[in-house]
Amino acid sequence: MKRVVIIGAGPAGLTAAYELLKNSKDYNVEILEENGQVGGISKTINYKGNRMDLGGHRFFSKSDRVNEFWNEVMPIQGKPSFDDKKLKRKKKFQKGGPDPEKEDNVMLVRERVSRIYYLKKFFDYPITLKFETLKNMGFVRTMQSGFSYLKSLVFKKKEDSLENFYVNRFGRKLYSMFFEGYTEKLWGRHPKEISADWGVQRVKGISIIAVLKDGFRKILHIKTDGQETSLIEEYYYPKFGPGHLWEKVTKDVKKMGGKILLNHKVEKINIEKNNVKSLVCGVDGREVIVEGDIFISSMPIKDLISGINGVSSDVSKIANGLPYRDFVTVGLLVKKLNLKNETNKKTLNNIIPDCWIYVQEHDVKMGRIQIFNNWSPYMVKKPMETVWIGLEYFCNENDEFWNMTEKETIKLATEELISMGIIEKDDILDSHREKVRKAYPAYFDTYKDINKVIEYLNCFDNLYCIGRNGQHRYNNMDHSMMTAFETIDYILGKTSDKKAIWNVNVEKVYHEKK
Repeated sequence: MKRVVIIGAGPAGLTAAYELLKNSKDYNVEILEENGQVGGISKTINYKGNRMDLGGHRFFSKSDRVNEFWNEVMPIQGKPSFDDKKLKRKKKFQKGGPDPEKEDNVMLVRERVSRIYYLKKFFDYPITLKFETLKNMGFVRTMQSGFSYLKSLVFKKKEDSLENFYVNRFGRKLYSMFFEGYTEKLWGRHPKEISADWGVQRVKGISIIAVLKDGFRKILHIKTDGQETSLIEEYYYPKFGPGHLWEKVTKDVKKMGGKILLNHKVEKINIEKNNVKSLVCGVDGREVIVEGDIFISSMPIKDLISGINGVSSDVSKIANGLPYRDFVTVGLLVKKLNLKNETNKKTLNNIIPDCWIYVQEHDVKMGRIQIFNNWSPYMVKKPMETVWIGLEYFCNENDEFWNMTEKETIKLATEELISMGIIEKDDILDSHREKVRKAYPAYFDTYKDINKVIEYLNCFDNLYCIGRNGQHRYNNMDHSMMTAFETIDYILGKTSDKKAIWNVNVEKVYHEKK
């Protein structure tokens, strides 16, 4: 039997293990995970019974194979019917769905509501052109935005930067209001310094025209499979968060004979000619050698290349210069929010219905606010009495914000939230901080030369790079899974095109914007 070694127990690595073991008995599969918990950035943190989703992970895909995988591991059910005043103990589901109180391993259907908080007002996200939006913008900004957009239709800019990508689709005024400042918060760079590739992957077909089409579709009640992903209205979500699903996949992998070794950090990759021969892992201060016949890597390209001896200086320099953006989130448990639910959406305790609030206010560092009650009420220990929120910040590892103590970070986050008028200090019940390294592969610095690194990695016959960090692509979960599917199909001889692994999510027709 051939021995397959997979680096990383995130969505890509776990999907690869599951698919290989499910479809063949000819392989021994072993996963090496650096941390003590599976799930990668899709893990769920359980803090005193209140669960945190690190960055928010909507389960939505246009890939039938991805949807079938999810439904096989954790059946996708209907919408829970929640009472406005109390969380019922017996839930009613759409036809065919079980009671989630009795069934833990289920995916709920959730309604997507994300809005922008700007000028201390709410704007739909993605931006809509309905009356409320125009009212919040005011007459002058509305007219400026309209003429700016008309100008962008006539004078198209060369899309050699993310700034020009946005301006071509929304006009300079809307770009400056809703994209420029937030993008700089997210990446720590001005959009003119970032490759348009990021826009191509993250917003693709979204533009004023797409927004107008979607508006008319809703008015006329027209359904279409071609709807842009950023305009989706529903998504799936595991009862206890994204990590819930990947923990279930982990159990299934073990049942099928796979091994998962936690706290195994890959530090060296031993090469012989055009093959990887073994890996050297750091485990409790000692070195452990792991040999294999096939190696599948979802570890960051930068770390993979640095662990290989004899890499050319050119390739090494490019890989070492690939940038990432790191992530810090503060979980805050509060009695209530000072924001009124002025929508027609029904929620528990009538809190605002948002999954995310994008913070466009320029005088705060905070990037987004997650309201975990709305992702799944089961994420919150006492959903009828408390609101559990995540305050998200983007930074660089070892910068001033990253190096703040937990107490300092929580103090800053709460002060910002209070200054925005969202909470009162006396309503805070508890807090917790989580830090995530290399959360977002970035599209600047040496990224423009990444193809040279990809060509080098493709020279190894038994090495396959998958997932977000494994390919240095800002993929969503479904695309990371699809790289695993393509890899396993190639290993099993179902396809002869190894390039298909790298070609996932290079099309320009859709991607979910987060």
